[in-house]
Order: sequence, then C-alpha cells, then structure tokens
Amino acid sequence: MKNILWYLLAGTRGGETRARILFALRERPRNAHQLAQELHCDYKTIQHHLRVLSDNHAVTAVNRESYGAVYFVSEEAQPYWNDFEEIWNRFGKSNKKEHAR
Repeated sequence: MKNILWYLLAGTRGGETRARILFALRERPRNAHQLAQELHCDYKTIQHHLRVLSDNHAVTAVNRESYGAVYFVSEEAQPYWNDFEEIWNRFGKSNKKEHAR
C-alpha cells in the first residue's frame, strides 16, 4: 500500500486533489457531491479521483453504484496513514512553495 500511495500522490498528475480527498475523508465520510463542494472542484473531477483511489484500494464506498455513495478511507489504507502524511509532507503543494524560496 505504501508504494501505491507514492504512486497516487507523488507519481501522477492529480496527486494534490487525491490527497485533499483523503484528508477530507479522514475527517469524516462524504459523498462525491459533498467533496466537490467542500474542495471547490468539479463534480466529474472528484468522481474521477474517487474512482482512481477506489481502484487502488485507498478508499471504499457504501452503495458505490448509487448517486449518493458515501466514501471512506479504506481499512486497507488506514494503517498507512503515517506514510500518507510523510509522502504529502515531502511532495505536497505547500511544501513545494516553501522549497522554492
């Protein structure tokens, strides 16, 4: 799972959005519409990233096939939360700004 997190956050475009989704879901479960509103992202963009995260077992959903599917950080990914934060602290957008100074 740690390698998958590296890929999802630091190895591909969209890592920042996926990290923001994971932080939001860690706080509390949400559906795609709620995430889109809270993160100020297009609904289709959120759907895409949730699909990527789900396909890589980082998130799971209840009633995934319905409009109101509620997403959670997966049980498989939860033990790797410290790794997630380490990756984000190293490669997250805010850190890149600090390193540019």
